Amino acid sequence: MSDSANVLTAFQPAHEFFVGIDSDGCVFDSMEIKHKECFAPMFIKHFRLQAVSKYAREVWEFVNLYSKTRGINRFPALSNALNLLVERPEVQARGVQPWKTDVLDEWIAREPKLSNAALKKEIEAGNAALQQVMEWSNAVNAAIEDIVFGVPPFPLVSETLLRLNEAADVIVVSQTPTEALEREWTEHGIASHAKLIAGQELGTKTDHLKLASGGKYPPRHVLMIGDAPGDFKAAKANHALFFPIVPGNEEAWWQHLFDEGIERFLNDTFAGDYEAELLKAFNASLPEKPSWRV
Repeated sequence: MSDSANVLTAFQPAHEFFVGIDSDGCVFDSMEIKHKECFAPMFIKHFRLQAVSKYAREVWEFVNLYSKTRGINRFPALSNALNLLVERPEVQARGVQPWKTDVLDEWIAREPKLSNAALKKEIEAGNAALQQVMEWSNAVNAAIEDIVFGVPPFPLVSETLLRLNEAADVIVVSQTPTEALEREWTEHGIASHAKLIAGQELGTKTDHLKLASGGKYPPRHVLMIGDAPGDFKAAKANHALFFPIVPGNEEAWWQHLFDEGIERFLNDTFAGDYEAELLKAFNASLPEKPSWRV
């Protein structure tokens, strides 16, 4: 897939309805294995956190799995985790000084497409201080390719996508690298259920929805399905509806989407009280502060 967002701008409706859907943790039960077996070990290895590995792992999992920052792009996630780690008295007591994120934060603030390709260009332009981040990110990708396979979609995902395809244009909206998304969706035979697979190279989830659906569909005919607050924010930034796949109870929420959510979306009874009840359950599922700070 092209790294240009033009593919999103050029996207043309074939139906009256549009659905954006996240992948990791939403379609696939892959968040736990990716973060616990790939991201966290490489975080500890490449940022020399072996002496505080217990706390490094706990911080990484909080940022990426068990809090309202679940599902964010890997580079802000790295900054968040390192800065949370600095605060922990256990880390300070051991004399460990985690890598300072100033250069990374400066790059994040001005780079619209937070991807390995963009990071590579930044380093080649002379920002050698980010080489350690590049090595970590490449190691994460290699670990995911090596370890993460044979993880099928949640039950009813395929059936839900097939039903949606009858009335809606479905695209993948994710901050995972596109190559990994295409590999996973193809491995499990569901790539044909999405008209487009948009990964981190094409910008943020907000960008994906704006460029692919903005001004192309009637009001209340755009829906985002996701498992993280970032998915909800992307939806609301584009005046789209949102259906949550609540972390820790994914099977039940896919059942609910299949049994009721799809029909409500297609018959225009989704917005209002129904969506508000969904959001209430979703917001209660993830904390904002870590347990060690509460």
